[in-house]
Amino acid sequence: MTVWDHLVGQRPAIAALAQAAGTGGARPQGMTHAWLFTGPPGSGRSNAAIAFAAALQCEEGGCGTCHACRTVLAGSHADVAVIRTQRLSIGVDQVRDLVRRSALAPVGRRWQVLVVEDADRLTDQAFNALLKAIEEPTERTVWMLCAPTVEDVLPTIRSRCRLVTLSTPATADVAAFLERTAAVEPALALRAARASQGHIGRAKALATDPDTRQRRAEVVALPGRLRSLGAAMAAATMLSETTKAEADAITVELDAAERADLDAAYGVVDRGRKPREYAPARAALEREQKSRAKRRHLDVVDRALTDLVSVYRDAVAVGLGVGTELVNEELREQVEALAEAGGPEANLARIEVVFAAREQMLEFNVPVMLALESMMVGLLPRRDGAGAPTGRNVR
Repeated sequence: MTVWDHLVGQRPAIAALAQAAGTGGARPQGMTHAWLFTGPPGSGRSNAAIAFAAALQCEEGGCGTCHACRTVLAGSHADVAVIRTQRLSIGVDQVRDLVRRSALAPVGRRWQVLVVEDADRLTDQAFNALLKAIEEPTERTVWMLCAPTVEDVLPTIRSRCRLVTLSTPATADVAAFLERTAAVEPALALRAARASQGHIGRAKALATDPDTRQRRAEVVALPGRLRSLGAAMAAATMLSETTKAEADAITVELDAAERADLDAAYGVVDRGRKPREYAPARAALEREQKSRAKRRHLDVVDRALTDLVSVYRDAVAVGLGVGTELVNEELREQVEALAEAGGPEANLARIEVVFAAREQMLEFNVPVMLALESMMVGLLPRRDGAGAPTGRNVR
């Protein structure tokens, strides 16, 4: 198994990267010092960057079995650094540390690779700090930036990078990947692949975790229950509470471990004397944890909204008579009822309502509960039976 085998449905991108790395001992072609990986969520942007980093460190261009490949994929290679964040943004201090590292020579004989996941979260100051390092790279330093689209990166940055565009993997490719790597039964693999809409990580979670499948089932059942204002308020409360609980389950254990590590680093014990430097360090950690928890909750809510939109998109497809397989094939009866209730126009309006709520939370910092309540009201059928109001009516 080579380093490329974990990239699903990305044959054109793999071909370009393998050629640049010189796979199989071939002469590298098209190699450059800066790369920009773009693609929709779940397409494997960071996985592609790390696979490419492994290929650059490997004598055979990414065999997947040598020491270089295994250490890069495990995150322990001395010449490969990955900057990632669970906060709302990547600050200038993190980037400056990476820029300082980029000026050093690699420990080994090949490349020093610096991967920035979620480059779209870089602040303006961080982008400016990064620009000079990309403009004037050292001889054996390679930068790899990952972002959803080229528009998420400053023009001065993207103009200096070679673009690698990833696509949403096909359902069949995702299902085959689940069967091959996670030993998932074919029917479940296909269902998880459809429900994930091409998101590899999401597909794996749906295929292997019953709780994840149950949470999604509760979300996609909501459109069939929205019949009154009370039902809309109850749905908003349920969605807010379940997504918060899911986010907390991920962060609480990590927060506790970080606090314990901080206490150990400063020699703090129960009822013991705390050094003067401990209080500001603890305050900084708590701020970072609060920011991370907020981002995690928004990410979980965003994923739930994607699942919700999939139901209305299915209803649009049914209403237009498109003969494609539905994302929520197991809910076909509910989807057909939605399609009959208001027609494609009404369900397109509901999709607009969901997108408006998403924008309120992610772009304008509207509290999650308030945005969800407004959204659920906007998804209610109109009394005249004409469907949902447009997103412009969401406040």
